[in-house]
Amino acid sequence: MSHATVQDVAPAPAAPHEPLASKHLPRWAPAGIAVLAVVLGVGIGAGAGWHSKVQWGLISALLFVVITYVTSTAVEGKRQAKDRIATSVVWVCFVLAVIPLASLIWETVSRGSKAFSIDFLTHSMAGVASFQPGGGVYHALIGTLEQVGIATLISVPIGLLTAVYLVEYGKGALAKAVTFFVDVMTGIPSIVAGLFILTLVLMLGLGPAGYLGSLALTILMIPVVVRSTEEMLKLVPNELREASLALGIPKWRTILKVVIPTAIGGITTGVMLAIARVAGETAPIMLLVFGSPMINSNPFKDPQSSLPFYIWDQYRVGSEASYDRAWAAALVLIAFVMILNLVARGIARWKAPKTGR
Repeated sequence: MSHATVQDVAPAPAAPHEPLASKHLPRWAPAGIAVLAVVLGVGIGAGAGWHSKVQWGLISALLFVVITYVTSTAVEGKRQAKDRIATSVVWVCFVLAVIPLASLIWETVSRGSKAFSIDFLTHSMAGVASFQPGGGVYHALIGTLEQVGIATLISVPIGLLTAVYLVEYGKGALAKAVTFFVDVMTGIPSIVAGLFILTLVLMLGLGPAGYLGSLALTILMIPVVVRSTEEMLKLVPNELREASLALGIPKWRTILKVVIPTAIGGITTGVMLAIARVAGETAPIMLLVFGSPMINSNPFKDPQSSLPFYIWDQYRVGSEASYDRAWAAALVLIAFVMILNLVARGIARWKAPKTGR
């Protein structure tokens, strides 16, 4: 009688399962679906007699999402279709956000370039009638720089010290009250800040001047500086504070030499963004500074113009020359804000911690 060996009775190894064949849409599918959706959206809008391009765009966006979901479901399955539709919604929201911004920049550049020149930047409106060609924005540019500069000198120390108190010392009812009022001040309209300073002006019998507008801008800047600085200080690791205190260094010196230098990049970025936020305010300037076609480099005496006020004043005239000057001044203001944002980003990258590879 023969005995079977182990090899004879051992079951054969199971064959590995072959991977399931899965289908995917080609890489050009999203772009192709987008083109198809635009064509269909324009066709439906034109066929329905809708003359608004906004309506055509909304129909195209809706069709893009729907066609993407239907196509992906038929080819890839419902699970992948859900991922596709989420991605499509993100792209649609991105495009809807970019189109108004691109349209605004294009309109400002195309119209503002008609009057924009070196002479426009180096001349004022002194001796030039508002309905005639000529003149420039020099006096308004000086006013904006001085008014925003004074507001920055006042608001930055106050905002920085308030944020340091809230993060490093603030506890109890007082810190909660300060936080509450900072949140309230964040939503204050600029006209309210202007009316508040105007009340003080009427009580003290003061005349219009650039520094009064700066005081109103300070009220708008302080909560932005406080909030941005507070968030940057919270990102500083507590280990740095504990290590400094363990060496016997006083807390105030730890804040001054360790905490603030560590967060200085984010703090500077927040300050730059606060400046950009108030640079375009018009209502406080109209109430407190009044504007002037003359060059006034003294912000503490007599009316003074600014870029936002200049834009409003020129547009109010209603002539073709004044419209061109208004758009050119708007281009200067946008360039000013853009430069501030680029400087903020540069400082943030420069001050960011370097990691070795």
